[in-house]
Amino acid sequence: MYNIALIPGDGIGPEIIREGKKVIEATSSKYGLEINWIEYPFGAEHYLKTRELLPDSALK
Repeated sequence: MYNIALIPGDGIGPEIIREGKKVIEATSSKYGLEINWIEYPFGAEHYLKTRELLPDSALK
């Protein structure tokens, strides 16, 4: 199983992530790979609320 972090962010980020995820899902399906998606809510909105770009807890 492969863990893949998703950080959609803001602006066009969510649309780009959504399409990229489709590509990875199609590829993983073709080759029999298992994907575990982990989505993180980090972006400008998160920063403005918390003043953290990427908390240490997200790196563990």
